[in-house]
Amino acid sequence: MSTHYDVLGVSRDATSEEIKKAYRKLARKLHPDVNPGEDVSDKFKQVSHAYEVLSDPQKRRVYDTTGNENGTDNGFGGGGGYAGPGFAFQDIFETFFGGGGGQAGPASRVRRGQDALINVRIDLKDAVFGANKKIEVDTAVVCPTCDGSCCRPGTSPVTCDICGGSGQVQRTVRSILGQVVTAAPCGSCQGFGTVIPDPCNECHGEGRIRSRRSLTIKVPAGVATGTRIQLGGQGEAGVAGGPAGDLYVEIRVNNDPTFVREGDDLHATLSVPMTAAALGTDLKLETFDGEQEIAVKPGTQSGEVVTLKAMGVTHLRGYGRGDLKVHLQVETPTKLDPAQEDLLRQLAGLRGEHSSEGKLVTSGGMFAKLRDRFGNL
Repeated sequence: MSTHYDVLGVSRDATSEEIKKAYRKLARKLHPDVNPGEDVSDKFKQVSHAYEVLSDPQKRRVYDTTGNENGTDNGFGGGGGYAGPGFAFQDIFETFFGGGGGQAGPASRVRRGQDALINVRIDLKDAVFGANKKIEVDTAVVCPTCDGSCCRPGTSPVTCDICGGSGQVQRTVRSILGQVVTAAPCGSCQGFGTVIPDPCNECHGEGRIRSRRSLTIKVPAGVATGTRIQLGGQGEAGVAGGPAGDLYVEIRVNNDPTFVREGDDLHATLSVPMTAAALGTDLKLETFDGEQEIAVKPGTQSGEVVTLKAMGVTHLRGYGRGDLKVHLQVETPTKLDPAQEDLLRQLAGLRGEHSSEGKLVTSGGMFAKLRDRFGNL
């Protein structure tokens, strides 16, 4: 008399994976819908029953010990159809359809809201010191009428009478296995298990509406164009009272008429009269920290830089501030009256300077400095 191992064509020490593989191969070959005939049908029943026993570790242990399983020794099982009692339907379902048919519960109406992104423009001074900015956000908020319940006040969702609250309906389809029962989301309640007979008039059953709201955000010192600030829970309100998403605020820093930012340093250009550059003087410069005095040394040349320490942009991560670098630009007068022109000629004579003579600048001159600065670019 052949054993279950013989029916499946495997050895007694075959692994569970080898048993399953052998069964699937025979199931595809012997199923009555594929190969009709009484002999094939009987063989398929034997294969199915053999797999039922050998795929269950407890039944297999009893079978290996006693030669039968729970008093059953006819090799066919006692169930109807093609499978014996306890037949692992999921395995044969996977054999032909590649996956199991597990049924999930009803879906939840509650969904998290989406994240939102807005751009906010600030002045350079706000980037230097930080600021509190009031912004307007056009986004989804919880419906004030139903408070996110989606229902008209005084009403509530009711159990779907089609699926009975399971969110799924079963249907029978014919396959090579015969009649196969599958589950699909209920079309009446969309898989939620409940329906809303009286939706809220204001939000139309969504639990949220679009509205403009005001919000004050704290812009930290040191931000730059492109910096994003994340505000948790300030984005779109969720459906049916679900949690809100996050709001991302992207910073755009306006150009300043006086200062240019480079990293955390600020740069400004200060015009110096020719006579003041020659004689030296003190000039006033209005900065973000108030009025500052710039000492112009006698003989100052265009392009020289005066550095004001710790008057630049606050470091976004860390402590302290960058510097303010003041670039001095010596002004050469373009319009002279006769008296001024005469005085300059006298000065040129006293200094031995003639307009027809020039002087080549070698090492250490302006072009040498430019070469050193840009030579490696």
